[in-house]
Amino acid sequence: MSTPRTGPPEPAAPEPTAPVPAAPPAPGPTPPEPGVPGPPAPLAGLRVLDLATLFAGPIAATMLGDFGAEVVKVEHPAKPDPSRGHGPAKNGVGLWWKLLGRNKRTITLDLSRPGGRATLLRLAATADVVVENFRPGTLEKWDLGWPELSAVNPRLVLARVTGFGQYGPYAHRPGFGTLAEAMSGFAAITGEPDAPPTLPPFGLADSIAGLATAYAVMTALAARERTGAGQVVDMAIIEPILTVLGPQPTWYDQLGYVQPRTGNRTENNAPRNTYRTSDGTWVAVSTSAQSVAERVMRLVGRPELIEEAWFTTGAGRAAHCEVLDEAVGGWIARHTRTEVLAAFEKADAAIAPVQDIRDVMADPQYRALGTLTTVEDPELGRLRMQNVLFRLSATPGAIRWAGRPHGADTEAVLTELGLTARELAALRAEGAL
Repeated sequence: MSTPRTGPPEPAAPEPTAPVPAAPPAPGPTPPEPGVPGPPAPLAGLRVLDLATLFAGPIAATMLGDFGAEVVKVEHPAKPDPSRGHGPAKNGVGLWWKLLGRNKRTITLDLSRPGGRATLLRLAATADVVVENFRPGTLEKWDLGWPELSAVNPRLVLARVTGFGQYGPYAHRPGFGTLAEAMSGFAAITGEPDAPPTLPPFGLADSIAGLATAYAVMTALAARERTGAGQVVDMAIIEPILTVLGPQPTWYDQLGYVQPRTGNRTENNAPRNTYRTSDGTWVAVSTSAQSVAERVMRLVGRPELIEEAWFTTGAGRAAHCEVLDEAVGGWIARHTRTEVLAAFEKADAAIAPVQDIRDVMADPQYRALGTLTTVEDPELGRLRMQNVLFRLSATPGAIRWAGRPHGADTEAVLTELGLTARELAALRAEGAL
């Protein structure tokens, strides 16, 4: 189990690829003593059935589990969640699953078989939330759609996470986050102006949709407090990423403006770019505020640029990004990263090192926040991973365990549900477990 997320310091990590400035420990609430019970987690008593695979739906369930919900992960007996095999593994154990499956009890159930269907309905009758990401019509094919689920539990919230939503011309297509990154406009604005559109090398759209689904579930649960009734959440992965891209639809609607690819630059302000230091590392500079832009130009020895008429607006500076990049980049290229970061901090100007995961693991700010934590795992021992997403001062979340083996809790969960040994044997004989 990890330390509850209230701001504890973390133990030392491997050295970063380049030095980072030391920082004093940040003040924060004192974590509870080991073995001393803390306050109940904010979602304690909430029961979630995670029927989803890969990323968006399971991420939503993970977010709920991190703050105390009892999450039961339901996987096919012969076809476990593919995330168990994604990315690097250690001793045959998938490491991505250890993160995605944390705080979840794991059971196997074939929902297409009569016994599996009946058992799922019994589980749903005891649950608050079901998260699924089958193609539209799949649950209905198994007679497990909203009419059947709500009949056994009118207070249930059913979160349906799909690539394109439950209706529309694309609803029945296979949908993945990559398609959302392409369709939403994200790829079109990402990359250099004269280079192809760029896709992210990780599950960006899925992750955004997962966070949005957790928010949608909590919204539906809040409504249930007033109405007493559950409802369906229809989450299309193509939508949340479009939301976080900002006012592009409004720009196009009102001005016919289509945002182009601008690389690391932006049309809203300058200087804004990544710059290489004399020791071969990179830093990122942002000047979204006029006062910060002025401080940067004084720091790099070009205060005369502040007097230019175009310098007074972000758009004006962006139109002269070449001269600003030359000034800032030229100064940074003559100094080491340590010197650059120290000078910018002294000048109260915005800068950050471009870090890889080695730097992140040793970064003093992440360490002060407790962003990375250590979890004891019976399969792999001590694991480092991201902590729960945010800190609550009175009722913190925590990682109680990392992702468990496929079906590890099947017998325990179903016995708690009231199934007898004979019923379990019958389900196994049927192939439903």
